[in-house]
Amino acid sequence: MTATHTYASDVAFTPAVKSIQTRKGSREGYAHAEQRGWRTEVDENLAAFLADANSFYLATASADGQPYIQHRGGPKGFLKVLDKQTLAFTDYAGNRQYITQGNLSENPKAYIFVMDYAHRRRVKIWGEARVVEDDEALTTSLMPKGYRARPEQVILFKIEAWDTNCPQHIPQKFDAGDVAAALAARDAKIAELEAEVAALKGEKGAS
Repeated sequence: MTATHTYASDVAFTPAVKSIQTRKGSREGYAHAEQRGWRTEVDENLAAFLADANSFYLATASADGQPYIQHRGGPKGFLKVLDKQTLAFTDYAGNRQYITQGNLSENPKAYIFVMDYAHRRRVKIWGEARVVEDDEALTTSLMPKGYRARPEQVILFKIEAWDTNCPQHIPQKFDAGDVAAALAARDAKIAELEAEVAALKGEKGAS
Protein backbone atom coordinates (compact mmCIF):
# COMPACT_ATOMS: atom_id res chain seq x y z
CA MET A 1 0.00 0.00 0.00
CA THR A 2 1.14 3.55 -0.65
CA ALA A 3 0.21 4.97 2.77
CA THR A 4 1.44 4.04 6.24
CA HIS A 5 -1.08 4.09 9.06
CA THR A 6 -0.73 3.77 12.82
CA TYR A 7 -4.09 2.02 12.92
CA ALA A 8 -5.89 0.14 10.15
CA SER A 9 -8.84 2.51 10.56
CA ASP A 10 -6.58 5.44 9.61
CA VAL A 11 -7.41 4.58 6.01
CA ALA A 12 -10.76 6.27 6.75
CA PHE A 13 -10.05 8.24 9.92
CA THR A 14 -7.66 10.78 8.44
CA PRO A 15 -6.34 13.70 10.54
CA ALA A 16 -9.15 15.86 9.11
CA VAL A 17 -11.75 13.26 10.12
CA LYS A 18 -10.27 12.90 13.59
CA SER A 19 -10.30 16.67 14.01
CA ILE A 20 -14.03 16.79 13.26
CA GLN A 21 -14.66 13.82 15.56
CA THR A 22 -12.89 15.75 18.32
CA ARG A 23 -14.91 18.89 17.66
CA LYS A 24 -18.20 16.98 17.62
CA GLY A 25 -17.46 14.79 20.63
CA SER A 26 -17.03 11.31 19.12
CA ARG A 27 -13.22 11.07 19.04
CA GLU A 28 -12.84 9.35 22.41
CA GLY A 29 -15.17 6.51 21.41
CA TYR A 30 -13.49 6.01 18.05
CA ALA A 31 -10.04 6.18 19.66
CA HIS A 32 -10.99 3.10 21.69
CA ALA A 33 -12.36 1.44 18.56
CA GLU A 34 -9.19 2.05 16.55
CA GLN A 35 -7.04 0.57 19.30
CA ARG A 36 -9.17 -2.59 19.22
CA GLY A 37 -8.42 -2.56 15.51
CA TRP A 38 -10.29 -2.83 12.25
CA ARG A 39 -9.83 -6.11 10.47
CA THR A 40 -7.26 -6.33 7.69
CA GLU A 41 -7.77 -9.92 6.54
CA VAL A 42 -10.70 -12.02 5.38
CA ASP A 43 -12.11 -14.09 8.23
CA GLU A 44 -14.82 -16.75 8.19
CA ASN A 45 -17.60 -14.19 8.70
CA LEU A 46 -16.51 -11.98 5.81
CA ALA A 47 -15.96 -14.99 3.54
CA ALA A 48 -19.48 -16.25 4.27
CA PHE A 49 -20.96 -12.78 3.75
CA LEU A 50 -19.27 -12.38 0.36
CA ALA A 51 -20.21 -15.92 -0.71
CA ASP A 52 -23.87 -14.94 -0.33
CA ALA A 53 -23.58 -11.55 -2.05
CA ASN A 54 -24.83 -11.01 -5.60
CA SER A 55 -24.21 -7.28 -5.74
CA PHE A 56 -21.77 -4.64 -4.54
CA TYR A 57 -20.50 -1.15 -5.33
CA LEU A 58 -16.93 -0.34 -6.33
CA ALA A 59 -15.66 3.19 -5.74
CA THR A 60 -12.60 4.70 -7.40
CA ALA A 61 -11.24 8.18 -8.00
CA SER A 62 -9.23 9.87 -10.72
CA ALA A 63 -5.74 11.24 -10.10
CA ASP A 64 -7.18 14.62 -9.17
CA GLY A 65 -9.69 13.06 -6.75
CA GLN A 66 -12.88 13.02 -8.82
CA PRO A 67 -14.90 10.15 -7.30
CA TYR A 68 -16.83 7.50 -9.20
CA ILE A 69 -18.93 4.58 -8.01
CA GLN A 70 -20.01 1.65 -10.12
CA HIS A 71 -22.39 -1.23 -9.42
CA ARG A 72 -21.24 -4.79 -9.97
CA GLY A 73 -23.62 -7.76 -9.98
CA GLY A 74 -23.63 -11.47 -10.71
CA PRO A 75 -24.53 -14.84 -9.21
CA LYS A 76 -24.02 -15.27 -5.47
CA GLY A 77 -20.32 -15.58 -4.71
CA PHE A 78 -19.07 -13.93 -7.90
CA LEU A 79 -16.88 -11.68 -5.72
CA LYS A 80 -14.33 -14.31 -4.79
CA VAL A 81 -11.76 -14.59 -2.01
CA LEU A 82 -8.34 -15.54 -3.42
CA ASP A 83 -6.48 -15.30 -0.12
CA LYS A 84 -6.80 -13.53 3.23
CA GLN A 85 -6.09 -10.13 1.71
CA THR A 86 -7.16 -10.47 -1.92
CA LEU A 87 -10.59 -10.37 -3.54
CA ALA A 88 -11.24 -10.77 -7.25
CA PHE A 89 -14.05 -10.74 -9.75
CA THR A 90 -14.58 -11.03 -13.48
CA ASP A 91 -15.27 -7.66 -15.09
CA TYR A 92 -17.97 -8.18 -17.70
CA ALA A 93 -18.18 -6.30 -20.98
CA GLY A 94 -20.55 -3.36 -20.61
CA ASN A 95 -21.09 0.13 -21.95
CA ARG A 96 -17.37 0.61 -22.73
CA GLN A 97 -16.98 3.86 -20.79
CA TYR A 98 -14.04 2.41 -18.82
CA ILE A 99 -14.20 5.06 -16.09
CA THR A 100 -13.26 2.61 -13.35
CA GLN A 101 -10.35 1.21 -15.37
CA GLY A 102 -9.14 4.71 -16.26
CA ASN A 103 -9.25 5.77 -12.62
CA LEU A 104 -7.36 2.67 -11.48
CA SER A 105 -4.67 3.24 -14.12
CA GLU A 106 -3.68 6.46 -12.35
CA ASN A 107 -4.98 5.96 -8.80
CA PRO A 108 -5.15 2.42 -7.37
CA LYS A 109 -7.07 3.37 -4.23
CA ALA A 110 -10.48 1.74 -4.23
CA TYR A 111 -13.37 0.87 -1.95
CA ILE A 112 -15.98 -1.90 -1.95
CA PHE A 113 -19.38 -1.47 -0.32
CA VAL A 114 -21.55 -4.57 0.07
CA MET A 115 -25.17 -4.27 1.23
CA ASP A 116 -27.38 -7.12 2.42
CA TYR A 117 -30.83 -5.57 2.55
CA ALA A 118 -32.65 -8.75 3.59
CA HIS A 119 -30.63 -9.07 6.81
CA ARG A 120 -29.88 -5.33 7.12
CA ARG A 121 -26.10 -5.77 7.07
CA ARG A 122 -23.37 -3.83 5.29
CA VAL A 123 -19.63 -4.24 4.92
CA LYS A 124 -17.09 -1.57 3.96
CA ILE A 125 -13.74 -2.60 2.47
CA TRP A 126 -10.85 -0.23 1.76
CA GLY A 127 -7.86 -1.15 -0.36
CA GLU A 128 -6.22 -0.92 -3.75
CA ALA A 129 -7.34 -2.47 -7.02
CA ARG A 130 -5.84 -3.23 -10.38
CA VAL A 131 -7.16 -4.49 -13.70
CA VAL A 132 -5.71 -7.68 -15.19
CA GLU A 133 -6.16 -8.00 -18.94
CA ASP A 134 -5.26 -10.89 -21.26
CA ASP A 135 -5.01 -13.55 -18.53
CA GLU A 136 -7.39 -16.13 -19.93
CA ALA A 137 -6.72 -18.73 -17.24
CA LEU A 138 -7.44 -16.31 -14.40
CA THR A 139 -10.53 -14.93 -16.14
CA THR A 140 -11.89 -18.42 -16.77
CA SER A 141 -11.26 -19.49 -13.17
CA LEU A 142 -13.23 -16.50 -11.83
CA MET A 143 -16.10 -16.53 -14.35
CA PRO A 144 -19.30 -17.89 -12.77
CA LYS A 145 -20.30 -21.08 -14.58
CA GLY A 146 -23.39 -20.71 -16.74
CA TYR A 147 -23.71 -16.97 -16.18
CA ARG A 148 -24.80 -15.14 -19.30
CA ALA A 149 -22.20 -12.37 -19.59
CA ARG A 150 -19.07 -11.82 -21.63
CA PRO A 151 -15.94 -11.64 -19.45
CA GLU A 152 -13.58 -8.87 -20.51
CA GLN A 153 -10.96 -8.77 -17.77
CA VAL A 154 -10.38 -9.28 -14.05
CA ILE A 155 -10.19 -6.82 -11.18
CA LEU A 156 -8.00 -7.77 -8.22
CA PHE A 157 -8.65 -5.98 -4.93
CA LYS A 158 -6.03 -5.93 -2.15
CA ILE A 159 -7.64 -5.35 1.25
CA GLU A 160 -6.19 -2.69 3.52
CA ALA A 161 -8.96 -2.63 6.11
CA TRP A 162 -12.62 -3.54 6.49
CA ASP A 163 -15.42 -2.85 8.91
CA THR A 164 -19.15 -3.34 9.40
CA ASN A 165 -21.98 -0.94 10.19
CA CYS A 166 -24.96 -1.15 12.48
CA PRO A 167 -28.33 -1.81 10.79
CA GLN A 168 -29.76 1.59 11.70
CA HIS A 169 -31.70 3.20 8.82
CA ILE A 170 -31.14 0.25 6.43
CA PRO A 171 -34.53 -0.51 4.81
CA GLN A 172 -35.33 -4.20 4.69
CA LYS A 173 -35.70 -5.43 1.12
CA PHE A 174 -35.77 -8.91 -0.37
CA ASP A 175 -34.37 -10.32 -3.59
CA ALA A 176 -37.09 -11.13 -6.13
CA GLY A 177 -35.72 -14.64 -6.62
CA ASP A 178 -35.83 -15.36 -2.88
CA VAL A 179 -39.39 -14.04 -2.67
CA ALA A 180 -40.48 -16.20 -5.61
CA ALA A 181 -38.92 -19.29 -4.02
CA ALA A 182 -40.64 -18.59 -0.70
CA LEU A 183 -44.02 -18.11 -2.42
CA ALA A 184 -43.56 -21.31 -4.42
CA ALA A 185 -42.80 -23.24 -1.23
CA ARG A 186 -45.87 -21.74 0.43
CA ASP A 187 -48.11 -22.63 -2.53
CA ALA A 188 -46.77 -26.18 -2.57
CA LYS A 189 -47.51 -26.55 1.14
CA ILE A 190 -51.03 -25.19 0.65
CA ALA A 191 -51.63 -27.66 -2.18
CA GLU A 192 -50.36 -30.50 0.01
CA LEU A 193 -52.67 -29.53 2.87
CA GLU A 194 -55.64 -29.14 0.54
CA ALA A 195 -54.99 -32.63 -0.83
CA GLU A 196 -54.88 -34.03 2.70
CA VAL A 197 -58.16 -32.29 3.58
CA ALA A 198 -59.81 -33.62 0.44
CA ALA A 199 -58.61 -37.14 1.23
CA LEU A 200 -59.96 -36.93 4.76
CA LYS A 201 -63.30 -35.68 3.49
CA GLY A 202 -63.38 -38.59 1.05
CA GLU A 203 -62.72 -41.09 3.83
CA LYS A 204 -65.39 -39.52 6.00
CA GLY A 205 -67.96 -39.61 3.16
CA ALA A 206 -67.25 -43.26 2.45
CA SER A 207 -67.74 -44.36 6.06
